[in-house]
Amino acid sequence: MSQEVDWFLRAHPEITTIEALLPDCNGVMRGKWLPRHKLAKIFDGELKLPQTALSLDIWGRDVEELVFASGDADGICRPVEGSLLPTPWSPNGQHGQVMMSMYAADGTPYMGDPRHVLKQVVSRFTERGWRPVVAAELEFSLVTMEDGHPSHTCPSPAAGTPVGGNMYSLDVLNQHQEMIEELRVACEQQDLPFDGVVKESAPSQYEINMQHVDSPVLAAKQIMMMKRLIKGVAARHQLIASFMPKPFEEEAGNGMHVHCSVLDETGKNIFDDGTERGSSFLLQAIAGCLSHMAESIAIFAPSYNAYRRFQRGSHAPTSPSWGYENRTVAVRVPAGNPAARRLEHRVAGADANPYLMFAVLLAAMLAGIEQEMSPGKPATGDSYSQQKDTLPVYMQDSLGLFQQSEFIRDALGDELQRIFSLTKEQEIDEFRRRVTQLEYQSYLEKL
Repeated sequence: MSQEVDWFLRAHPEITTIEALLPDCNGVMRGKWLPRHKLAKIFDGELKLPQTALSLDIWGRDVEELVFASGDADGICRPVEGSLLPTPWSPNGQHGQVMMSMYAADGTPYMGDPRHVLKQVVSRFTERGWRPVVAAELEFSLVTMEDGHPSHTCPSPAAGTPVGGNMYSLDVLNQHQEMIEELRVACEQQDLPFDGVVKESAPSQYEINMQHVDSPVLAAKQIMMMKRLIKGVAARHQLIASFMPKPFEEEAGNGMHVHCSVLDETGKNIFDDGTERGSSFLLQAIAGCLSHMAESIAIFAPSYNAYRRFQRGSHAPTSPSWGYENRTVAVRVPAGNPAARRLEHRVAGADANPYLMFAVLLAAMLAGIEQEMSPGKPATGDSYSQQKDTLPVYMQDSLGLFQQSEFIRDALGDELQRIFSLTKEQEIDEFRRRVTQLEYQSYLEKL
């Protein structure tokens, strides 16, 4: 038995069940519940799951082509360092969790696992002596369900739905003070970099800020754990914390904005040249993000619902634009101390898999630097009114660009590109078969 396992079991005699978690390509946790006496076997590499567990569609269904092509071979699930922790929101605190990563039978990393894909991209920075620094802002909706539809939990007028979201309201936060305090304590217990919570622009919408870290692989794990924690704590208060990108038609959607800079081997930010403009590395990195944005949208917006965000006036970019201190663009350069000069990538929805999101973002930045790209002139004022909407707004269009992209193949690898594409094709086919309420309202009696 490893020292980590022995210490954990001694420190937490109340824990009866271990949740072994494997994030799939959709960012959905798959895995098993195991009794505590099986924990040592997990750390000995004796836990196996089919490799196709990573390529299930959003409803948890196999993609037959992947199953039959591989014979549904098992992979070995090994624990991720630092992820063996109690889950404070579980009933009576009796559950613990450990995050897993998938390996092939010969012990090599299985490159259909998003975590291994991101590690490979980060290694390209490491070869240069660079360390990417990232921080995320997670938006989510706090709702209840009524008659199969989400319902707001924020204050409403006496006769109607909320008018506006009461942005930055402390009164609204006070209404959920008990839940937010429980969330903060749970973050401390799980060693997650909670950096504050704010009321966002849409009714029932909130944002959790996470502290910056100089390991994108660690940051992606923390985002996965944070989303699970928020949902778990909310459920204890009979609420649904949803990271669905567009839960309400007329309101702003939920995004995941990412701040990113790069440190060299001396700890200096390579985006800092002492000016507000930023270094040539910053501009080149931005140019790479813009150049490869359209073919990366399938990663930034992986769900059918995610494309509802991309509308003018909805705080989601519709073109590959950039600017200084401008929230109408896709890539923003925030003002502030030059030593903290960074870019803010504002495209991804809250549903994006953070491992894959960081992988394509960092690969695009590096491509821009290596090829010394230019981003063109920064946008000033309202970018929506100045630029054509050139980013794909339909899932099938973004997937087509993703499948044909050599950049994606180089960044994510053949295996991830293949299994992600087939999974998304299956999801698109399901949505295309369904007849919506709007179609009945439009055509049933008129045609």
